[in-house]
Amino acid sequence: MKKTILSLTMVLAAGLLFAQKKTTTSAVVSFDATTSLDALPKAENKTVIASLDTKSGTIAFEAVIKSFTFSNPKIQEHFNSKGWMDSDQFATATFKGNINNLKEVKFNKDGTYAVEVTGDLTIHGVTKALDAKGTITVSGKSVKVNSDFSIKLEDFKVSGGAIAAGKVAKEPKITVAAEFQ
Repeated sequence: MKKTILSLTMVLAAGLLFAQKKTTTSAVVSFDATTSLDALPKAENKTVIASLDTKSGTIAFEAVIKSFTFSNPKIQEHFNSKGWMDSDQFATATFKGNINNLKEVKFNKDGTYAVEVTGDLTIHGVTKALDAKGTITVSGKSVKVNSDFSIKLEDFKVSGGAIAAGKVAKEPKITVAAEFQ
């Protein structure tokens, strides 16, 4: 009887420990680099890997560059080329950071919580510090994370003729969304 109770206690404790880290392989990262000259530089990647540790507040995303899709295949070809993202050499973009105001998020209570996140964003082989605001929505066992922010392409050594010509925004808007179960 003592062994059964001890075994059940250990299984329950392990379940609670592992429930603190949530992962998904279907997070979405999109960007909008449209300008008044060109409405096509928009892309979306629906196969982003993400993790969230509800106890420590660490959050991470990894997006395969070649998985970004555009409405125009020619733009996608340019995007992945050496002159732009060089996705053969720099295959992924990553973010690793922390929720600064984690104590304000109640993962055991349904609601929407404003969060501030600080971390490192790596694109095109360049890592830069990033501060972003977002929301965490808790609904039952589901946790949704959303954030919108802009980056400067020149900070990540991304350049090209279309940027100089005004066809691609110098500071595209990035949107990140993930749902963890």
